[in-house]
Amino acid sequence: MAIPDYQTLMLPLLQLSADGALQNVRESSEKLAQQFGLEDDERVELLPSGSAFLFDSRVGWARTYLKQAGLLEAPRRGFFSITERGKSVLKDRPAKIDVAFLEQFPEFKAFRSRKRDAAAQPSDPVQADFPEQSDQTPEDALANAYLKLRAELAADLLEQVKNNPPAFFERLVVDLLVRMGYGGSRQDAGRAIGRSGDGGIDGVISEDRLGLDVLYIQAKRWDSTVGRPEIQKFAGALQGQRASKGIFITTSSFSKEAEEYAAVISSRIVLINGSRLADLMIDHNVGVASVGRYEIKRVDSDYFDES
Repeated sequence: MAIPDYQTLMLPLLQLSADGALQNVRESSEKLAQQFGLEDDERVELLPSGSAFLFDSRVGWARTYLKQAGLLEAPRRGFFSITERGKSVLKDRPAKIDVAFLEQFPEFKAFRSRKRDAAAQPSDPVQADFPEQSDQTPEDALANAYLKLRAELAADLLEQVKNNPPAFFERLVVDLLVRMGYGGSRQDAGRAIGRSGDGGIDGVISEDRLGLDVLYIQAKRWDSTVGRPEIQKFAGALQGQRASKGIFITTSSFSKEAEEYAAVISSRIVLINGSRLADLMIDHNVGVASVGRYEIKRVDSDYFDES
């Protein structure tokens, strides 16, 4: 099943604390994960930032909204409990609790008003994709906006690469591999790559800065799909060099047969298609420039811990 959104979690979270006892924040997440039948891979799914588990983040936002409405309180760090208002709400047996439900409480309306006043400019793409009754948490909205911007950037990058001549693609491969830690100096890598026509091998680059091992490179600036015959040719070239490691980079894609063949042969051949190439360029800052940086902060609970 899909990981529930934070609004779906509000009522179960409040019900979890119905007995009035102090609830441990971490234990409550585990109990809710079991209640919703989350699989292990869903339980450990991370936010795109990698800063927290997605489910824990959504439970945290559900808890925050319930606290802002006065239904929960946090008497000490790492714990929460239900309030008298929260008990009263549960007595009415609501079918669900969501943002619209919480709007009846003045504290929550004030909280929402403060949040709207502090929002970014109207042109902010995050705000545009985060309506008032959205099932997204603010972190979800930021993550989705980031993924959308990244996907658009990757598509633009790949288009730029395809529109440039083959010599440019060779320089790009050099820059990328050096940024990834291969090839020693850029000068060494530049001399190694570009020796096209050497039995199906476009170049050789050191695997580490000391040159203890080498990688053989095949780079294809293609629009059509790379099939199994091209991988077989490259594998044969590696055998001719008594080499065991190779990288096949293309601006297009690989056929299923090509991928299956590369997975079973004795030589280790890494296939990098256009999509992965663009992602690597973004991750290693090749052909891209930063236009802004947003630093997300949270309350430092240790600072406020009286103990």
